[in-house]
Amino acid sequence: MHGTDLTDQFLIAMPALSDPNFAQAVAYVAQHNAEGAFGIVINRPADVTLEEILAQMDLRAATPEIGAQPVYSGGPVDTERGFVLHAPLGDWEATLPVSDDIGVTTSRDILEAMAKGEGPEESLLALGYAGWDAGQLEQELGQNTWLSVPASREVLFRTPAEQRWQAAATTLGVDLTLLSKDAGHA
Repeated sequence: MHGTDLTDQFLIAMPALSDPNFAQAVAYVAQHNAEGAFGIVINRPADVTLEEILAQMDLRAATPEIGAQPVYSGGPVDTERGFVLHAPLGDWEATLPVSDDIGVTTSRDILEAMAKGEGPEESLLALGYAGWDAGQLEQELGQNTWLSVPASREVLFRTPAEQRWQAAATTLGVDLTLLSKDAGHA
């Protein structure tokens, strides 16, 4: 397990994971290195829309469809801060490239563009993120808390939020509904 880079992978919460922040969560790992890991939960719509976030920034959505986009609860850390997962990478002020075509941007310019309908081809806005200290994620994987699978744009951007947990696991051929909540007692 050591030395495995989980950047650009989905972490799928195993059924036994009962932490309310992560039960049935799918987190997209945007960065994983010796210092730890940073990810965004992609299947937890928050009770807020893009229009409400834009309004807080004195911006207006060009169309009702733009404003109605859901905002996700990206994790328990820094929940006031917005993170835009998007493809393609584009040219924004503050982007962490995750793969050749997916990035995480935290600068205002991407939201200004999204408000006008000129943002990235595909995007997901989350408030907050999930963080793991050095070695913590590896330890949790060793305890079968998470299942890791290569990320797919299909699940990330095009699958309805309530289907992402199962859809991500299906890419490995795993049916999570058949797994017991009691680890090791299937």
